[in-house]
Amino acid sequence: MPTAPARFIDIHVVQSVPFANLNRDDTNSVKTVQYGNTLRTRVSSQSWKRAIRGAFEQQVGDAALRTRRIGERVTKLLQERGWPVDLAERAGAHLAAASSIKFELAKDGDRQQIANKVLTNAMVYVPEAAVVELADLAQEHRETLESAKDIKKPADKSVLPKEPVERVLRSRNGVINLFGRMLAEVDEAGVDGAVQVAHAMTTHPTDVELDYFSAVDDVTAVWGDSSGSGHMGHAEFSAGTFYRYATLDLRDLAHNAGGTPQELRELAHGFLQAFITSLPQAKKNSTAAHTIPDLVHVSVRSDRPLSYAAAFEQPVSAAIEGGYGAPSREALAGYARAANTMLGTRHILTAGWTSLETKTLQGLGERHDAFDDLLTAALDAALAQPSGSAA
Repeated sequence: MPTAPARFIDIHVVQSVPFANLNRDDTNSVKTVQYGNTLRTRVSSQSWKRAIRGAFEQQVGDAALRTRRIGERVTKLLQERGWPVDLAERAGAHLAAASSIKFELAKDGDRQQIANKVLTNAMVYVPEAAVVELADLAQEHRETLESAKDIKKPADKSVLPKEPVERVLRSRNGVINLFGRMLAEVDEAGVDGAVQVAHAMTTHPTDVELDYFSAVDDVTAVWGDSSGSGHMGHAEFSAGTFYRYATLDLRDLAHNAGGTPQELRELAHGFLQAFITSLPQAKKNSTAAHTIPDLVHVSVRSDRPLSYAAAFEQPVSAAIEGGYGAPSREALAGYARAANTMLGTRHILTAGWTSLETKTLQGLGERHDAFDDLLTAALDAALAQPSGSAA
């Protein structure tokens, strides 16, 4: 039996995705990776993390804002509070220029700088509530702003005090405590993320397909006075069964968030639930690839995170009757069984799975009927220690 406290919650997903392009590169092509000497379809961790973040924020009702346009965002709020447009724009500009982050000014169609339209050179990443705090700060210094000059060039200085603005930029919420924040320009604003997310990849070789399309001109179609389409083009798509993996470091989350065990549980549950249900939204209007996982496996470990990606280094072959889902589920279970035999199971506090699969899969722990049951069992085991021991 394990004696060390829980440290990592590993989550593994096998998910089939039909004809789609969830994540494009700079040429609008499907992202790929060469693995096991075969070409796989890939979805970057950044892409899937954005989808996870959106689902997480919706669940917990606590959003974060990542932007270079924090000044404009505050300007909008000040206008909603009844400030004159010119003064609201000046206030937003001075707030954006007040921190240690360098800035530039947005340009119009003639490439001329627009006064008071400040773009920070680094994206700030703050709780949505920070916008209100910055607007309140502007309210506190309204008289100073009324007599200040506009920000017209990057060398202009803000009339607002630096420290109160940077204190707001250092604020954090559950999203930032989970995913971390890179903001080197402001002292002590950086946060090491508590979650690590792998790039998703197909468990088997895939081909990228070119989809030729054309758009009918309705007037031409009715009048019949010309041939051909109104528009034509092509786009890239692929389909396949993906392996997805992430790990949540409970010690890092406790360090970032502090709080009570119940608050840690809510953050961990929100992340795991969002990881299961989220899907990148690229090309959704033309593909609607809104699938759910075929299988979810969760393991709570005390020693180290453990990815099962190597289960698919040798690409799975389609079943005799077709399909990669069942062979992928069996490959995952087989690898988990072998890996845990080799490593030993003393570092596993609990493991479980749920799936559309009707057969029993040995090696993945206890079977649960629903995602909620699986997560409840995992979090009960992970957070069962006295307060603070997970950290």
